[in-house]
Amino acid sequence: QVQLVESGGGLVQAGGSLRLSCAASGMIFSIDDMGWYRQAPGKQRELVATITAGGNTNYADSVKGRFTISRDYAEKTVYLQMSSLKPEDTAVYYCNAGITSLSNRGIQRLYWGQGTQVTVSS
Repeated sequence: QVQLVESGGGLVQAGGSLRLSCAASGMIFSIDDMGWYRQAPGKQRELVATITAGGNTNYADSVKGRFTISRDYAEKTVYLQMSSLKPEDTAVYYCNAGITSLSNRGIQRLYWGQGTQVTVSS
């Protein structure tokens, strides 16, 4: 069974920093794109950043210059370094990944983590 587990959320003051991690585990054959999304109360889930298997990155305009996405291929982990945090960054952050499992190498599925809360106080 494949799963994604996030960690690193918490409460931080405006202007502070946090680093989120998301580790993939299980019967994994390969991992393609990985990404971070967030959902604030009463709002739809939105893209924060993505990183391809080749290392190309993409960011939402609202986080460009403040957030950095990276990945460790050996550890099957994606990170989100968040700096200069603002109260409007408060949300539940979710990671996702396109994963092909060992048990079904013909199909890539999109997996999601359970989410981690980030709260930025003013």
